Amino acid sequence: MIGLYLGVAAFGYLMGSVPYGLLLTRLAGLGDIRAVGSGNIGATNVLRTGNKKLAAATLLLDGLKGFFAVLLVKLFLHHGILVAGLAAVLGHLFPVWLGFKGGKGVATGLGVFYGFAWPLGLLCCVIWLLVAFTLRYSSLSALVAFAVAPVAALFLKGPLTAEAVIIISALVYWKHKPNILRLIRGEEPRIGKKAKA
Repeated sequence: MIGLYLGVAAFGYLMGSVPYGLLLTRLAGLGDIRAVGSGNIGATNVLRTGNKKLAAATLLLDGLKGFFAVLLVKLFLHHGILVAGLAAVLGHLFPVWLGFKGGKGVATGLGVFYGFAWPLGLLCCVIWLLVAFTLRYSSLSALVAFAVAPVAALFLKGPLTAEAVIIISALVYWKHKPNILRLIRGEEPRIGKKAKA
């Protein structure tokens, strides 16, 4: 059983570690996304290049890698679902291909939540969208959605899933420490603000 869980963890990590934001911007001739804006490889920073289609594609692909990491394990193994989800988020945050310097885990985490239970993923996405459209801060939207996620997971799936969601949410919060400080200081850039050349 230990070997099974290790295999699931490796699978989830590799699924999560694909840096779609970096790959898409390079293929589009926009250079290295890590040299733009915040230096992050996620959709919000891709949006700062001014290319909305690439940002949307990054958001979708980062979400899908988390979702499919969970779904495929759920369909074919029926064990280690939570391990696969956690590993996928860790793969996105710390991809071996980029010297363990990855994204902030929001889209991948939301995809994992959809894999755990679609109502959980849907609820968190709706919260993210409501805050984003109202206040125009991507980071704040993520922080609110991931604060609600553990409570929602507890009611929808029970304590074991809630524990996994707490870990994922804690990782997302940890990666957002600079954003939290900028929000407090009133210096956080709003969604859609193009990066300075």
